[in-house]
Amino acid sequence: MPRLIDPPGTPALDLAEVAARLDESGVDLAGEDSIAQCAALLAGLQRNRHFLADRVIAALKASYAEQLEINRYSAQVFLLHRSPRGYYLRANLWPAARDAVYAASGPAAFSYGVPHDHNFHFLTAGYFGPGYVSDYYEYDAEQVDGRLDEPLNLQFVERSQLSEGRMLLYRAHRDIHSQLPPASLSVSLNIMDEGEHIPWRDQYIVDLGQEADKGGTIAKRPTLTSGEMLLRCAVHLTDNASDIADHFARAHPVPRVRANAIAALAAVEAGAGRATVLERGMRDVHARVRDDCRRWLAE
Repeated sequence: MPRLIDPPGTPALDLAEVAARLDESGVDLAGEDSIAQCAALLAGLQRNRHFLADRVIAALKASYAEQLEINRYSAQVFLLHRSPRGYYLRANLWPAARDAVYAASGPAAFSYGVPHDHNFHFLTAGYFGPGYVSDYYEYDAEQVDGRLDEPLNLQFVERSQLSEGRMLLYRAHRDIHSQLPPASLSVSLNIMDEGEHIPWRDQYIVDLGQEADKGGTIAKRPTLTSGEMLLRCAVHLTDNASDIADHFARAHPVPRVRANAIAALAAVEAGAGRATVLERGMRDVHARVRDDCRRWLAE
């Protein structure tokens, strides 16, 4: 499960101080010294019982303009600070099952009942309310290619709750959790890694299956960069895009991008031409690309 962090006894800190100190040092949630510093600052922010309400009220008075400009996430997320140093601070709102927003949007809008990992490290602390509940699993990413329906051999760890003051470090490509709504509205605070490498790393949505001993499989891979979508569009708009799509299909270092480039090329072909493109992809060095092409060819 995520690594349990014993929150340091930091006094209450305001948001500006926490953001400034993190900006000064940077954030590396894979490094012990950085984790320790981030934990101390997040603990101080968690102990400030007024800053979030003040920030929310100020945002509402300003017609939420700043959030609309800088928040790339859902309405569940209230962005507190985005740093040029490759991290951001945010508050996450977790509605209870009896809340109106839950009834209107459904559980999946808040990732409830959607087992998943993350393609980045992040540090989180319960700020308000009883906190969401998670069933926690672990898997070995080194043994996984990223193929759809690929077994993950998950190991169940425990069910626990992100209560007020509890702090966890979620580890990229290791921790999987299936979240359940809290008994009442809750809020967590997060320090999130946002390095340039992250968009090139897949996230997995997991099918736990009907039998606990099956170990789970990869159900979906939601990560997609805008460049991959643009490439799929470009090949339909101009013949000139085929050359760059072909280059990506042959030489891009990220298997997912090679697979999407092959899909783009295949989409503008028909019959034997489409089959030829996909059969070439089935000779890729990576099992994920080969498997995607095999699936598309079967379709």
